[in-house]
Amino acid sequence: MLSIPAVSHVYPHLEVIRELVRRGHRVSYANDRRVAELVTGTGAELVPYTSILPEADWPESPVAAMDLFLDEAIQVLPQLRGHFTDDRPDLYLADIAGAPFRVLAETQGVGLVQLSPAAVAWEGYEEEVGAWLRAQPGADAYRTKAEQWLRQVGATTTDPDAFLGRPPRCIAVIPRAMQPHAERVDPDRYAFVGACLGARDTAAGWERPAAAAGRRLLLVSLGTAFTDLPEFYRACIAAFGDLPGWYVVLQIGRQTDPALLGEIPANIEIHSWVPQPAVLAHADAFVTHAGMGGSKEGLHHGVPMIAVPQATDQFMNADRLVSLGVARRVDSEGVSPLALRAALLEVADDPGMKERLAELRAEALREGGTQRAADLVEAALPRPGAA
Repeated sequence: MLSIPAVSHVYPHLEVIRELVRRGHRVSYANDRRVAELVTGTGAELVPYTSILPEADWPESPVAAMDLFLDEAIQVLPQLRGHFTDDRPDLYLADIAGAPFRVLAETQGVGLVQLSPAAVAWEGYEEEVGAWLRAQPGADAYRTKAEQWLRQVGATTTDPDAFLGRPPRCIAVIPRAMQPHAERVDPDRYAFVGACLGARDTAAGWERPAAAAGRRLLLVSLGTAFTDLPEFYRACIAAFGDLPGWYVVLQIGRQTDPALLGEIPANIEIHSWVPQPAVLAHADAFVTHAGMGGSKEGLHHGVPMIAVPQATDQFMNADRLVSLGVARRVDSEGVSPLALRAALLEVADDPGMKERLAELRAEALREGGTQRAADLVEAALPRPGAA
């Protein structure tokens, strides 16, 4: 397995790796030492490389982000080539940022399966989304660099859209309901298994505080990457502080100084990090940035959402949640205490939204989750004795 040291790329497939180890497979997992504990906790062996990706302050420009991931792939490949030449696997698994493993798979004649934590490309994606990306500043230089690298490493195609966005086989560890244009996704290439959950996703590890007794619970979390937003958190405090009948768990990330938030009302507790799935198991509403991890966790726990997207695919995810009838969207430029409070009261008291959440949760559970994902990985392994 190859992934990057970002929890949004690691958490979604950890239970699949744990299940493969439990079934008796030897799994070598390539990643930066920053996430060593998460990797080795599954029983996999860490194969360390040094990443150049930041822990925070990611580029806001999509082309700049793509260029950063390309630079990461270029410098990771030589770090891993020797190890996986000497210890050649039977199958490569790769995150969506796992381009080095696709290079190795193609040049070694080994199979590859992508484990995607996000929505996948649909038929027409390159024309509908790719055309917009190609028109952005810096896109031509990015494509030229990507084409040169693919040519140098001996990839089967020098088209970065095809190589980076169209894996030969992909297991999407998201609910099919979160996939835009799902009817236009190739079922022979892509399989949706829903969220792959495990011990981290239970209610263990977080207890409802005594102060929340008799109140509804609101979780506010913008994930881990784009959290340096003290003005947003102050708006949440103004919106939800002392709101009758509500108790608030506010995660502010590790980039924001709590001292910037002013006086904290008694019904709000502030944390730099919380075990999000465990809190959602108790929650009655969820203010989220609409990252795919938070979106599918909100769906799994049947929690009405207020989507406040910040970057990357979060805008598309927010629109998807709204179209599914389980969220309201509040854009950053429209964030105010009044808008946030109105959105909360609307979603929390919408019986139709709760019914739709129950339906979507049942649909996602039928997709098979961790067990089906592991079954599909095993089906991609070469048969014993096969040439």
